[in-house]
Amino acid sequence: MIKYFEITGRRLVESQNDSGQILVIASPDDGERVFVQEQFHLDDYDLASTLDADEIPRLELTEKRMFLIWKVPDSAIVSEAVELGVSVTGLVLIEERLAFVRAAGGVSFTEREFRNVEDTRDAMLAFFLRTIRHFVSHLRIIKQVSGELEKKITVSMENKHLLQMFFLSESLVYYMDAIEGNAAALRKLRSITGQMNFLPRHLEMLDDIILENAQASRQASIYSSVISGLMDARGTIVNNNMNVLLKNLTLINIVFLPLNLIASIWGMSEWSMITQGMDWRISYFLFFLGMAVFGWGTWVFMKKVIDRGAARSDANAMQSSGENPLTLKD
Repeated sequence: MIKYFEITGRRLVESQNDSGQILVIASPDDGERVFVQEQFHLDDYDLASTLDADEIPRLELTEKRMFLIWKVPDSAIVSEAVELGVSVTGLVLIEERLAFVRAAGGVSFTEREFRNVEDTRDAMLAFFLRTIRHFVSHLRIIKQVSGELEKKITVSMENKHLLQMFFLSESLVYYMDAIEGNAAALRKLRSITGQMNFLPRHLEMLDDIILENAQASRQASIYSSVISGLMDARGTIVNNNMNVLLKNLTLINIVFLPLNLIASIWGMSEWSMITQGMDWRISYFLFFLGMAVFGWGTWVFMKKVIDRGAARSDANAMQSSGENPLTLKD
């Protein structure tokens, strides 16, 4: 599908008569591919590059055209799992005609970055700026989701939230690769602006774009380092939560094992025979009270034994590492 846009009143509006300086080609069929190749001097390899999501960002400049592979973030889907991806947009600039080629989806020109467009170079730079800010907005989403997952992992005993954290870390790696690839293309574009008839306003905007892209790259690197560095710690938290649960279940079993034994022995009329001179309501009340006291005592005793063993293990670990457990270091 091909859409035509023209610059009217410093805005990009869709043309009604299939004419305009800017074209958006999304999911082209065979006929549209031939049209794009003829109009913008693309060979089969270049056209295939614009439709390959794994293509590396690059910039090529010839006498007739500028060809650029640019990475853009896909729309974020936040549900039980956060789905984040990166796709490719090919930009072809010939004189005063600009084409955006995408394997799927279109290009929106309604954002604030496209409110002051005077020529095709302004539109191209506005698209770069919009893409970088789109990456930054997704980084904010990743940070927010990461914080929510941290709270869930603190009390979780399953791997579900830990796997979601892993997917976030993986998405950040792809984002860092895309942003760094775009940075390389921007640096090359900055070095050839003299051959592309860039005006001073274009150069100023391009410098701002390079700066914002560097900030986005640094932000993605920080988030990736934080999430990756704490993955092991969060896994340990999940394991520790499971260990605490198993310890409590073990204590409950230890408490009820002797109680079951007592109830089995004294539940076969022996207790009634021993207390036959006492009202059965009082005797069984005393029996249940004794079981409750015995169970509570067993719980307290076993908990102290387990806690003492854990404290002894911690002390041995500190001594083996050369630290005095009774000394606080500044």
